[in-house]
Amino acid sequence: MITYGRGKHKVWLEQKKLGEHILYILGGGEKPHIGGIVICEPNKPSRIIRLKGHYDDIVLKPLAEKACNKYRTKVVAIGGVHVDNATKRDIEMLTKNCYNLTERI
Repeated sequence: MITYGRGKHKVWLEQKKLGEHILYILGGGEKPHIGGIVICEPNKPSRIIRLKGHYDDIVLKPLAEKACNKYRTKVVAIGGVHVDNATKRDIEMLTKNCYNLTERI
């Protein structure tokens, strides 16, 4: 597992190998949850599932696509981050921290 950030802006990413395929679980903030799912296969468009009221696919999609392109295999990214009563700054920090995790895969 890798992490980035501190306090309520801390996010984490766990990787599981399923044969040659990869599953990523992203969480963080005050209430990790399942807010979206992104499925990537080499040379195919990504498939996105956005659960009602959530926007976690915005950070899951680049993560799944980067891993799919890098490792040339099927990748599923699932999860979500949440901070109660999030301000614009909270959302910016969480998003930035998720992108920093993406850079580390």
